[in-house]
Amino acid sequence: MQYKKILVTGAAGFIGFHVCKLLLERGLSVVGLDNINSYYAVQLKYARLEELGVARDDAQQWGRQSISTVNSSFSFVRMNIEDREQLPVFFASEKFDAVIHLAAQAGVRHSMTHPEAYVDSNVVGFLNILEGCRKERVAHLLYASSSSVYGENSKIPFAEDDCVDYPVSVYAATKKANELMAHSYSHLFQLPTTGLRFFTVYGPWGRPDMAPMLFASAIAAEREIKLFNHGEMSRDFTYVDDICQGVYVALQHPNRAEKPYQVFNVGNGKPVQLTDFVAALERATGKTARQKMLPMQLGEVPRTWADISKLQALGYESKTNLQEGVKKFVAWFQTCRFDIT
Repeated sequence: MQYKKILVTGAAGFIGFHVCKLLLERGLSVVGLDNINSYYAVQLKYARLEELGVARDDAQQWGRQSISTVNSSFSFVRMNIEDREQLPVFFASEKFDAVIHLAAQAGVRHSMTHPEAYVDSNVVGFLNILEGCRKERVAHLLYASSSSVYGENSKIPFAEDDCVDYPVSVYAATKKANELMAHSYSHLFQLPTTGLRFFTVYGPWGRPDMAPMLFASAIAAEREIKLFNHGEMSRDFTYVDDICQGVYVALQHPNRAEKPYQVFNVGNGKPVQLTDFVAALERATGKTARQKMLPMQLGEVPRTWADISKLQALGYESKTNLQEGVKKFVAWFQTCRFDIT
């Protein structure tokens, strides 16, 4: 499917930044949107935007659209998706062909203590995005769901038609809510929506609050790393370039049915023990990790494992193995010239 102009929300975020880069490489016109909140270090978010050609002085201005200095097909605007006044005006003026909605309040553990932020961004904000797409007749809305919707599902690997009625964190509950809201808009207004259940994403420019960055930072500083459930945890670690390829494949395949709703797992399809991920980091850094075993935390699940056959049928392939992905991540981490903690 051909698109001329795409909105990427969460463009200063980890996945959003990489998705923007991929779309621009494919010759598409991209408008990035982000509120650059302080959930984690804003200097990392501004550094990502600078890589896309938008200087910090320009990016930090609210409501001002700035054109990239390295690629004229990219522009950026700082805006809250919760803004019910400015966001509709923005949608009406830009006339997007497709929207890739990646903006959200992230973090499972943070949702335990700050649930209001998750409802504001992930529920109210998502409703505003749905309304913008409906009113402006956007051809395809893709949005970030999460592997966390599977909760403590005992069936593995996790498949899109598994029950997801029992989330174990507020964050997961808001992502499940997104899928329900998208389903209703597809049913009522024939809006093509595609939910993307991302599995643990890692790679260059990653989030400081996620395990790969926390582990790498601790190993570099010779601090203890915390392994919950006494290390008996596994995750479907997926390299960010593979995630972006999954987004691109899904973008090209909106559901054409009368009720144009669909959901895809986007993962590697190979679960990795947390201790094995740490071992890969040790090999890539040449350092030994100091490990501290701790009990399972509330809101966490012992394992994730994606059944990716549904997206594979459309041409998706996760190509980056763990050793290669960790090596690339560590190479970037060791050359960072700004504080990412």
